[in-house]
Amino acid sequence: MEAESEPYVRLATLRQLHQVVAELNTARSLADTLQIVADGATTGLGYELAAVNLVRPDGDLVVAAVAGSAGAEALMAGRVGSRSSWERRLAMGERWGELCFIPHTEGWVLDDDDVPQWHTAGPAPRFADEWHPMDRLFAPMYAAANGSGELLGVISVDRPRNGRRPGAWGQEALQMYAFQSAIAISNARLRANMQRALVRLEREQQALRASEESFRQAFEYAPSGMAVAEMGGDQHGRLLRTNDALCRLLGRPASAMRRYSFSDLVHPEDIGTLLRTSAEGGRAELRLARRDSTYVWVSLRNSVVADTADGPRFLLTHVEDIEDRKRHELQLAHRASHDSLTGLPNSAELRARLGARLCGCPPGSPADAYAVSATVFADPSDPHGFRVDDEAFDGLEGMERSVGGPLPYDHHVHTIAPTDGPADDGSKGLAVLFCDLDGFKSINDRFGHHTGDAVLIEVARRLTSGVRDGDTVARLGGDEFVVLADGLGTADAQDLAVRLRNAIIPPIRVDGRAVRVGASFGISWASCGMSAEEVLASADQRMYVEKRSRSKAKGRAAG
Repeated sequence: MEAESEPYVRLATLRQLHQVVAELNTARSLADTLQIVADGATTGLGYELAAVNLVRPDGDLVVAAVAGSAGAEALMAGRVGSRSSWERRLAMGERWGELCFIPHTEGWVLDDDDVPQWHTAGPAPRFADEWHPMDRLFAPMYAAANGSGELLGVISVDRPRNGRRPGAWGQEALQMYAFQSAIAISNARLRANMQRALVRLEREQQALRASEESFRQAFEYAPSGMAVAEMGGDQHGRLLRTNDALCRLLGRPASAMRRYSFSDLVHPEDIGTLLRTSAEGGRAELRLARRDSTYVWVSLRNSVVADTADGPRFLLTHVEDIEDRKRHELQLAHRASHDSLTGLPNSAELRARLGARLCGCPPGSPADAYAVSATVFADPSDPHGFRVDDEAFDGLEGMERSVGGPLPYDHHVHTIAPTDGPADDGSKGLAVLFCDLDGFKSINDRFGHHTGDAVLIEVARRLTSGVRDGDTVARLGGDEFVVLADGLGTADAQDLAVRLRNAIIPPIRVDGRAVRVGASFGISWASCGMSAEEVLASADQRMYVEKRSRSKAKGRAAG
């Protein structure tokens, strides 16, 4: 009768297993899957107790689910057994295919290991295949079939409801169930990992969106100019994005700015500064063109921004308006080098300009000939691109000591005075015209310093109007002025002095009254080998000679 009912029992078991496997595949989480595995062993396979031991990332096994006994669940759930203890269990006992059965006659040696376990009371077995309370049956779950994959966990079962050790059919059913459970657990883990990855990705995207929004707001509403430009490639430096502050600073709409790069907008004199500016952390002060063709001083600060790990890089440029500071610096520099009353270069600036043209070596001197004839070689290691051979350089050092200063090299153009004499040989030089006003002191004494200052301002204007662009008109102090005019011959310098004197003579109207001053000019010539002081002293002496001669001529005319 029992043999006739066995097919029906197997069919009922298969139906139960099918239902359990279906539930496994519909579990919503890893925790639900593990509990369904434990419950399925009791409801589908006919065991009164079951536990699922899951391998943790560190290799040990934790009791992740218990079914069939609230007491066993309270005792074991969440407890951990070491991997070494589990490997010992799975290596002993009898092998039933993939299953491991440890009979009570051998299992006593496992009573004191660290694997969580429970003991069920019951009578001693009365026949050979009766289940003993201390028998242990384990169904390992692997990531691949036939036990060749990674161990995922172990299903522990106890107390078959029929009281017998499982036969071939029961063993096969438990083994198949462990295989299906492994697939379900792997899928559940994969889904859990995907869900965590999706949650992490969504958080990262939210953080990225928040970061992008923060950058956008910081970029768009920054009080100073900001720009993003391409870096590398054919469009290197092209402006991709500009904020409102930069557009307002340059007077250009954002749509128009995208047609330019900073090299298109920079002042021609500052293009070298821009090219020398390092992309990473580079800083430069230069001028950018406005829409109205004027220029504004700005400070550029660059940094490199990577779009993605392997994507293109962009140049983020911060543009700060420094027009007021630059104007103030230029004003301070102008005040330091120019006369506060007339706006002309002052004595220090005059001496600096004159000294910049002069070297300490007179033209035609032995030191000059030695310097010019010294052998010069191209040398890529030298920052100036040339070097002098050692013997020549030693000789030059000696010459420098003898003349008391650096020697000119062949790139220096000597300043040479035209030849003195009655005949003009056509040579040109740097003329220095020393001007002293005649009759200024009496105007100052009679009408006061206000009138005197007005006269000096008008004289400065007339002198400036009477020279060429590039010539220098400077005020030494008091009523003394100096004119530097390069490229003049002797006759040219004399003609210039006459024109300037004639420009000064006409009456000057101050507060409704007309006053007159005259002017005496002394002409000297700057020449290498002379100091600026020597050149000015020579012109001053000649001015006094000319003033005395004109005074004597007036006296004879009056007599």
